[in-house]
Amino acid sequence: MTTENKRTAVITGAAKGIGKAIVERFIKDGYKVIALDLDAENGDILVKEFPEGDVDFYKVDISSEDEVKAFYEMAVLKYHTIDVVVNNAGIIRDNMIWNMESDDFDLVLNVNLKGVWLMCREAAKLMRLQNQGRIVNIASRAWLGNRGQSNYSASKAGVVGLTRVLALELGKYNVLVNAVAPGLIDTPLTQKLPADALLKLIEAQPTKTIGQPSDVANVVSFLAAETTQFITGQTIYVDGGKSIGAGV
Repeated sequence: MTTENKRTAVITGAAKGIGKAIVERFIKDGYKVIALDLDAENGDILVKEFPEGDVDFYKVDISSEDEVKAFYEMAVLKYHTIDVVVNNAGIIRDNMIWNMESDDFDLVLNVNLKGVWLMCREAAKLMRLQNQGRIVNIASRAWLGNRGQSNYSASKAGVVGLTRVLALELGKYNVLVNAVAPGLIDTPLTQKLPADALLKLIEAQPTKTIGQPSDVANVVSFLAAETTQFITGQTIYVDGGKSIGAGV
């Protein structure tokens, strides 16, 4: 498949962790990948890991309306169509609510919810005109509730609600919108946890295991595929069954 004939996918938060795994899976699936992140250093490294032309990297702050609009304007001119948008970028600023600063609430909501909304809004404008597309939003099992994550859980609950609304609004334009809700995944973030704390989290899993970024990427790949035609507005958990006993 030539570059010109490849489906085009935009992936945010693509420089490492789950985002990088999604990039790797999409390259395997034959996409032209447009990777977005604020981490330009790891973004440049990411591009060099794949054959020339497979991945283009752009430093974009998804919480900035001006930067998101500018990116889409450039992308339409350069790539003409965008077939898939995967909204993976997100941050955490955990604390019990009585210790949480309002700035930490605003920061998390601006990136995790407003940033996803901005990316989705511009994608919706384009995909309506294309009369086709896929949007996959990375939520989190935490939207069901996690102690110390009132800001993060609220932001991810918003992503689930946003996904459902967009599925209703875009369905007649052949645009499917779904969410993926990861649980405990082996990422640079979880690797920083003390060994005993990580072990307790793993023991709380029904599977007694930790997920891999590739587990999330595989589900995103399925939802983005052209062969997936009748699934929209859904949230699929990739959490080893933890959501069955949410909050326990």
